[in-house]
Amino acid sequence: MAKPQNRASSRYSREAVTLLGQLIRQARIEKKLTTAELAERTGISRGLVQRIEKGDPGCAIGAVFEAATIVGVRLFDADQAALSGAISANTAMLTLLPKAARGTKMKAYDDF
Repeated sequence: MAKPQNRASSRYSREAVTLLGQLIRQARIEKKLTTAELAERTGISRGLVQRIEKGDPGCAIGAVFEAATIVGVRLFDADQAALSGAISANTAMLTLLPKAARGTKMKAYDDF
């Protein structure tokens, strides 16, 4: 049973998901892989590969990224070393930020 499509998304994100799916499909065909072969190599079902290629925004991002990696679609302009360095830099920056957007509420002492 399919999940209901009740989540709002921007036009930009819908077009980006569709484009990524088309790039994955094009690369899969150029590598002469069937959807079943890509599904087996990725460790997902053939139906999920078809949904990814159609641009379904409900697919797990990990599955989409793995399928893109297997067929050779570059997700970022950086190579593996630069990507790892960027992750490390962002992790260091995130450790300096507060863990939550809102602080804990202080209990009012109104005992008088």
